[in-house]
Amino acid sequence: MSKKEEAGIQEVPKGFSVGGFLKGTKEELDKVVWPTRQQLLSESAGVLLMVMLSATLIYLIDNFFRWSSGQVFG
Repeated sequence: MSKKEEAGIQEVPKGFSVGGFLKGTKEELDKVVWPTRQQLLSESAGVLLMVMLSATLIYLIDNFFRWSSGQVFG
């Protein structure tokens, strides 16, 4: 008895099968827990808010360094 048979490992057939790929894809998509509309909207709003806050902070820091370098080297 080979070690693969002892471990219960199944041999994966070689080659690509479109049918097998589509079947596997469908099985994986069935496992996905999709968000509700409310979850989607609230999490999207949170992401947009954080992006806007980050962009504003970077803009302010950039303007501060521009001003300060103008004072030093201007």
